Amino acid sequence: MLKIVVALLPAAVWGALAALWTPRGPLTATQALCSIVISAGVGFGAGRLLRSRWPILTTPLVYVVSLELTRLPVTGPSVDLPHASLFGVLALITGRGVHALLAVAPMALAAAYGCGLRRRRGRILGRVAILALLLLAVGVALPARTAAIPGGIAELTRVEVNGHRLGLMIRGRDLNRPVLLFVPGAPGGSEAVAMRAHLPALESHFVVATLDRRGGGASYPALDPTSTVSPQDEVADILAVTDHLRTRFARDRIVLLAHSGGSLLGALAVRQHPEKYSAYVGTGQGVDVEASDQLFYDDILAWAKSTGDSGTVRTLQRQGRPPYRDFWSYEPFLLHENEVYGQRSAPLEIAGPEFTLLQKVHTLTAMMDTWSALYPREQGLDLRRDVPELAVPAYFVQGEREMRGLTVLFDQWYAALRAPAKRLVVIPGAGHRVMFEEPDRFVTALTGLLAA
Repeated sequence: MLKIVVALLPAAVWGALAALWTPRGPLTATQALCSIVISAGVGFGAGRLLRSRWPILTTPLVYVVSLELTRLPVTGPSVDLPHASLFGVLALITGRGVHALLAVAPMALAAAYGCGLRRRRGRILGRVAILALLLLAVGVALPARTAAIPGGIAELTRVEVNGHRLGLMIRGRDLNRPVLLFVPGAPGGSEAVAMRAHLPALESHFVVATLDRRGGGASYPALDPTSTVSPQDEVADILAVTDHLRTRFARDRIVLLAHSGGSLLGALAVRQHPEKYSAYVGTGQGVDVEASDQLFYDDILAWAKSTGDSGTVRTLQRQGRPPYRDFWSYEPFLLHENEVYGQRSAPLEIAGPEFTLLQKVHTLTAMMDTWSALYPREQGLDLRRDVPELAVPAYFVQGEREMRGLTVLFDQWYAALRAPAKRLVVIPGAGHRVMFEEPDRFVTALTGLLAA
């Protein structure tokens, strides 16, 4: 009995430590490699000590139980109880599934190797296990990169901001050009690949810094503790990154470009510290989260009734009008908004080298977890009340086919907004992601506004 306890105790300890260190599983190459090595060591030790097949099952089981119990205070779709829905299955696969691949699988393989080390079958299994672990390690260890710009700047970096390390991509052909900070839209989303792939023309006019907001892309590890993920904290992050860029590139002011959900935070940042910015540019501009969702609810429900989608009708009527307390209630919005408003599909642009393998795998997990933490705290935002004026020029580039849930409120805010200069450009045929749908026309509009 003592031997069993000694063999399994390391798995319990490692499970608890892993939950404290990586509550959502390994998210970086260092965390993944450490997880593979330590888990393999724990599994091998248990198999070697007990010399039976039981450690192949019991060691991972003890690890999982210890991990789950220790991280009970952590919340989010990737760590909560599995949810019976499309996004719930995705969260299970990319959350617990990836964690199992990086910790449970190495532990089980190493335990099998340890218990059969002296037998021919054990040696063969050991070689297979070692090869599998090496391939897994190589895959997660490959770093992210971005294509070089001869004579300019092209780098992926991290900035220490308010106790967290936030990802930042900086690209530009001429370091003497104005600096532009881009704040992406969706909670937990990253637009690093999209910016490099679709808007290289922007790099000829600016030094473009693309931020991964807390919880998104390279900044997914900065999501915890989620108590620090609030609109106020995100605004503070934008201001701190702004100061970093102003110092690094010796600029008194920079341009702030913000999209969708990021535009709510961007407008608040410029409102608080206009002295840091030469202009604010909003696109897919948000104004009031709760009021927008009320409009989305009405429009999606009407569409579902008119198309005979009885399942969506029942779901919306059962859960009632927003706001909602959990991520899952917003699934009908995320699944049907594009259809309802005739928007172009918005693919997850993660194929580029700007994302590591783990960042690609965790794209949806990061969005779900960050949405769950941030979105309920954004319900009180209303730019009509919070940002009645801006002390810098305020420009907007909107798509002609923007969603009604945003345009109604934007029109109200824009009409009343006071600013030294204020202009709106509408791109025909474009929708919510106008900057990526019509990049050339977007760049022409943006540079024209800033040159005026």
